[in-house]
Amino acid sequence: MRNISLIFKQFSRSVLLIAGLVVVGLTAHAQADAAKGEAIFKAKCTACHKIDTRMTGPALGPQLTEETDDAYLTKWIQNNQALIAAKNPKAVKIYNEYNQAGMTVFAELSDADVGNVITYVRTEWKKMQADKAKAPAGGSAAAEDKGPSSLVIWGLLGVIVIAFVVILVLNKVIATLERLLLNKQGLLPEEEETEEKAKTDRLAVAKKLLKNKKLVFFIVLCGVVGLGSFSWITMWNTNVHQGYQPVQPIKYSHQLHAGAMKIECQYCHTSAFKGKNAGIPSLNICMNCHKSVKTESPEIHKIYDALGYDPNTAKYDSTKAKPIQWVRIHNLPDLAYFNHSQHVKVGAIKCQTCHGQIQEMKEVYQYSPLTMKWCIQCHKRTEVNGKGNAYYDSILAAHDKIKKGEKVTAAVLGGIECAKCHY
Repeated sequence: MRNISLIFKQFSRSVLLIAGLVVVGLTAHAQADAAKGEAIFKAKCTACHKIDTRMTGPALGPQLTEETDDAYLTKWIQNNQALIAAKNPKAVKIYNEYNQAGMTVFAELSDADVGNVITYVRTEWKKMQADKAKAPAGGSAAAEDKGPSSLVIWGLLGVIVIAFVVILVLNKVIATLERLLLNKQGLLPEEEETEEKAKTDRLAVAKKLLKNKKLVFFIVLCGVVGLGSFSWITMWNTNVHQGYQPVQPIKYSHQLHAGAMKIECQYCHTSAFKGKNAGIPSLNICMNCHKSVKTESPEIHKIYDALGYDPNTAKYDSTKAKPIQWVRIHNLPDLAYFNHSQHVKVGAIKCQTCHGQIQEMKEVYQYSPLTMKWCIQCHKRTEVNGKGNAYYDSILAAHDKIKKGEKVTAAVLGGIECAKCHY
C-alpha cells in the first residue's frame, strides 16, 4: 500500500506540473494570437473597419463582443457571400442593414488567423472601455484648470489704473506745495521771469529759422516728396491683394494634402486642366477619402453636415444638405481674361508659378500680386516649347499653308473656340 501511495503522489505531481505548463503555454499563446491578430487587422481590415467607430462597416469592438459564436464569425469573415446565399438569418440581417454592400471575402485566412483577429479586437475593445471609464476624472480635472478668470484680470487692470491716478494726484499736490513754498520764500517771481524769458528766446529762434529760405524750402520739398510717394504707393496698390488670407469655414491644409500626402492639385481642382476656372472641389471628392479617414475630426464633420451625411448609418439626407460658404482668395477684375487650361495644359505651367509653394501652406493666401505688370513680365521671360505640343503644331501647320498660298480660315487658328467670345 505504501508503494501505491508513493506512486499516486508522483503521478499527481506530474499531472499538476503538466497542467501548469499548459496554462502558461495557453497564456503565452493568447498574447501571441493578439499580436498576430493586430498585424492581420491593420493589413486587411482598417480600410473598412475601426474598433470603436463605424466606417464603411460596423465598429468591430461592440459587434464582436455581442456576437459570441466564433464559429459563425469565422465563416462570415472567410466567405460571407456563401452565408448570404445560404439565407443565414444573421448574415442576411447585417447584409440588409448595410444597404446590401458586400464585404470582401478573405478565403486566404485560416481559422487560426480569424481567431487571432477576433482576440485582438476584443482585447483592444476592453482596453478602450477601461480607458473610457477612467476618463471622467481626468476630464473634470482638465476642465477645472481654466487659468485666471476675467474678473481677476479686470481687477488687476483696475488696480493699475487707480495707482496711476493716485500718482498723478500726488504729483500735482507736490507741485502745488512747492509753488507755495517758493512763493513764501519770495523766489517764485524770479522763476516766472526766467520761464517767460526762455519762452521769448524760443520764439526768437523759431522766427529766425522761419526766415531761412533754404531751410524752409528743404522742409517743404521733403514734405511734398514724402506725401507724393505715399499717395503714389497707395494708388498703385489699389485692388492689389497680395498676401490676402481669409478665414475659411473649414480648416483645410494644403501642406498636409498636397505636401505630406503628395496628392496632385488636379485630383481636386479637376477643371484647371480643361476649363477657364480651377473651380472649388466638390465635397464628394473629399468623401472619396474622408468617408473612412479621420472620421472623428470636427472639421470632417462639417463636410458631413454640408452633405447631410450620417456617418452612423452611412446614408445621405438631401433635405439637410447645405452649401459651404468658401471665401474666394484669387480675384481678377472683369476686364481681364485668364484661362487656366491654356496655361496648365498648353503652356505646361506648374501651379506653384502663380500660387507659390502651395504644398507648404497650412492656410492658402494670395502669393502673387496678379497685376498686369506681373503677367507681362512672366510672358516676356517664359519660353515657348512647341515640340510635341498639339496646339503649336496646329499653328505651325497653318503658317505652312499660308506660305504655300493655301486657304486658311479663322477656324483653323481656333477662331470658333467658345472662350474666344464667351468669358
